[in-house]
Amino acid sequence: MRKLGIVALGAAAAITLAGCASGGTGASEEGAEIRVWLVGTDTPDEARDYLKATFEEEHPDATLVIEEQSWDGLVDRLTTSLSGSDSPDVVEVGNTQASAFTSAGAFLDLTEHFDELGGDDLLPGFVEAGSYDGRFYAAPLYAGSRLVFYKKDALASAGLSVPTTLDEYIANGEALAAANPGKSGIWWPGQDWYNALPYIWENGGEVAVPDGDAWDAQLSSAESIAGLEQVQQVMTNASAAPKDGNETSPEVGFCDGTTLQLSAPSWVKWSILAPADAEAPGCPDQEENLGVYALPGMDGGAAQVFAGGSNIGVSAKSAHPELAIDALEIILSDEFQTIYGENGLVPAKLSLADTLGTDDVAKAIAAAAGNAKLTPASPNWADVEAAGILQDLFVKIAQGGDVAALAAAADEEIEAILND
Repeated sequence: MRKLGIVALGAAAAITLAGCASGGTGASEEGAEIRVWLVGTDTPDEARDYLKATFEEEHPDATLVIEEQSWDGLVDRLTTSLSGSDSPDVVEVGNTQASAFTSAGAFLDLTEHFDELGGDDLLPGFVEAGSYDGRFYAAPLYAGSRLVFYKKDALASAGLSVPTTLDEYIANGEALAAANPGKSGIWWPGQDWYNALPYIWENGGEVAVPDGDAWDAQLSSAESIAGLEQVQQVMTNASAAPKDGNETSPEVGFCDGTTLQLSAPSWVKWSILAPADAEAPGCPDQEENLGVYALPGMDGGAAQVFAGGSNIGVSAKSAHPELAIDALEIILSDEFQTIYGENGLVPAKLSLADTLGTDDVAKAIAAAAGNAKLTPASPNWADVEAAGILQDLFVKIAQGGDVAALAAAADEEIEAILND
């Protein structure tokens, strides 16, 4: 899913060195330390505690340490760490980053462990993202579709109802902003390109598509331009968010009343409802006023939205690959994955979908997930994200730039990287 920073998977040369290794011998568990890199705060403490306790119960002579990483600059750190002598053992990556590492040989080949890790029960799109050249390297960790969260009282006071088409959604956002000066009818900071993808896709456009052995960037197609113009319309008329801001901490505006609607990953519900004394406090008193629905498509139904989430693999340079695989099996266990479901994250296993519950969020997740899409399946895609091409594009669109000219320039940059 996710936010990036890589200045150099062109340092794939460095990563490729990892691919030449087959991991350590794993000869002795005594004193072994398994380092697990989890990114951000999405994995609940309950799941982290379960992983550590279960692993150390099964391997009393070894320890497991969870090292939390930030999404910002992650690919850079992984590029360095996975090719070095002090590599972490088990590593989470965003689903859009996975192919960069699997294609470079940075992860251990898990093909023979596919069935014991979940097999055909694993989310198929994420299995594809974690596979390369017919081999399986990075398992699904969790997924989440983007939903629209809104203040029920704001829609009611404006005489609006939940929209059924994308045009209605845009109109609602503009109406809310007009009726509440200084507030966002749809909160949309300029760098947030994830939320722009549905507008492109719903208008029949694409970011980039394969063309023989090359990639053809298509942001400047007529269909994509139509979607980008809608994006600019929302950013200009419905959003009071910073034109150069990013999408972190969306709960802040919802809780202080300056955001009336926002599109965000499903797990943001728990950020909004976090206790007031939490490290990142939310506004649990707003639970009754918190509404949610799947972003509607151009012709009704659920829009095609970006399927956020993560994959997880074992470093090819792990000093204890057998222990690392054991840790990965715990992470893919029903017990661990159920904790994700109970906290609003789509579990890695299809059979655990019912752990999401039956509330409005669970129903919206189901509607959105059924129409979710991924970014172009190129090993170089992480380089596109890390170069900030899309972030820069949408900041300029938010600032009122010429959409067609900006899209054409972005296409040139994207093709230069994907076809390198």
